Amino acid sequence: MTTENAADIELLRRAATGDEPAFMTLYRGWQGRIYRFALRTSNSASIAEDVVQEVFLALMDGMSRFDPALGSFSSYIYGIARNHVLRRTSREQPWKQVLDESEENEADFHELNGNPSDPLSELARREMADTLHGAIASLPMRYREVVVLCELHEMRYAEAGCVLGCSEGTIRSRLHRARALLLQKMHERIKTGSAERKIQPARCAS
Repeated sequence: MTTENAADIELLRRAATGDEPAFMTLYRGWQGRIYRFALRTSNSASIAEDVVQEVFLALMDGMSRFDPALGSFSSYIYGIARNHVLRRTSREQPWKQVLDESEENEADFHELNGNPSDPLSELARREMADTLHGAIASLPMRYREVVVLCELHEMRYAEAGCVLGCSEGTIRSRLHRARALLLQKMHERIKTGSAERKIQPARCAS
């Protein structure tokens, strides 16, 4: 059991006894992660906001149901979030692309970071990040989920399997396919963007 997992379980145990500060600490520690997971998998900021509230309401109602012997706390809470995302996206339009403009974008993919003092580098970094997030948003749900969990949230394959209810081998297979699809979609989007920039009419100097 990891130190973080043990700390979360202890906070949940205390919250179940009515310890409000413990619950708020748990909420502050997980709210951002659950929001980003819901945003990336649903492609909707409004759904992500609702899912955060629903997850913690469900957590409050079922605090005594968590069994550490059955898996980690992160698998448990992401599993709740996934169920709510699937429930909401089955009722609402699932393909609306919403890109997260918060500071958390900075941490999603370190290789996209440019020199913040260089406006051109920053613009290029943002364009690449937008292209990447757009490509993730266009993946089928079964591939999008594994990318969000394993790549963005750096979850182990076995743990992601607990969240998604499938084997570690299935997670590996889906992630392999998802990466191939992402490379293809990134190439197509970058190629399309370059072509569009080339045909932009030149502005005459006044």
